[in-house]
Amino acid sequence: MRPINIQDQTPHLTLPVSERDHQRGLASAPLTLVEYGDYQCPYCGAAYPMVKQIQKALGKNLRFVFRNFPLTQAHPYAMVAAETAEAAALQDKFWEMHDLLFERQTLLAPEIIPQWAKTIGLDLSKFRAAIQEGAIAKRIKEDRQSGIRSGVNGTPTFFINGARYDGPADFDSLRAALKGT
Repeated sequence: MRPINIQDQTPHLTLPVSERDHQRGLASAPLTLVEYGDYQCPYCGAAYPMVKQIQKALGKNLRFVFRNFPLTQAHPYAMVAAETAEAAALQDKFWEMHDLLFERQTLLAPEIIPQWAKTIGLDLSKFRAAIQEGAIAKRIKEDRQSGIRSGVNGTPTFFINGARYDGPADFDSLRAALKGT
């Protein structure tokens, strides 16, 4: 009888990181941290500064990837926020909008979005058109489906080098897990 390997039971990313993903850091970095997140989720909001700290601490050794996993049943503006970030990405401003959405999470409401888009220098007519076209909704759905297939059932969910991280979502624990990989 073959011994059970714990690694065999750990959920893994079903959609590998690729050029389609929003990435910070070098593709050649030895560590890749993927977050499935929801811009309106308070736990994701709490994890945001921790992820920033980890990025700073690990520098060139870390590539960070963010994928959308809006929990629309719990967060009424989660889809609007995800669409906002993806529309900003089409104007090469994904990370600016990503950061703004988390930094101003408590103020999130559909009526404030155009002001935030203007704040980061987006062309508002292109921004609105991108949201209405439907390609953005398709991408968000793909992110969400890949999360579900990878065992994501809440946010934030992190993957380290493809394996789901199920430890505590605090700076020291996550950093230690990254360094232990």
